[in-house]
Amino acid sequence: MRAVSDLLNKLSDGLNRAALVGATLAVAIMLAAAGWQVIARYLLNQPPIWTEELARFSMVWGGLLGASCAFRRRLDPTLFPEALSAAGGKGLVFTLFRAFGVCCFALPILWFSFFGPGANPARGYLARLAGRQTETMDLPMVVFGIAIPLAFTLILLHIVADVARALTESKELK
Repeated sequence: MRAVSDLLNKLSDGLNRAALVGATLAVAIMLAAAGWQVIARYLLNQPPIWTEELARFSMVWGGLLGASCAFRRRLDPTLFPEALSAAGGKGLVFTLFRAFGVCCFALPILWFSFFGPGANPARGYLARLAGRQTETMDLPMVVFGIAIPLAFTLILLHIVADVARALTESKELK
């Protein structure tokens, strides 16, 4: 069990580092686009129309990837902060309760990202976005919409790693 837990934690940590790099790049792109928008508007009197859209979509990517990173580091809003430091059986119960709450929220989001009414993949969120283009950058909207299922998949992986860690710790304390 320890080997599986360690593998899941290494995978979770590696993907967390990649998500952190992605979130940092997205925020940097957002700042650059917003900065260029301000410079072009007030100094050149001709702001490019694509900068607002780029900043908006970069904010979505940065926010969602950043949320998955915050979840992994346990920096997300917590109702019971003392539960995060509990160990043994009590820690396992708190971890399982947290996992249940996360799954109740994340699994429907993932489901409807890929499937629409009647489990029809053609009516899912991503399928509907695939047929649309951005207004000013002429890119498929799915390029930006994929951030939602990606971030929630990362969060689910983090919760699986947390549960495996808690199970291993509770068995080792016995």
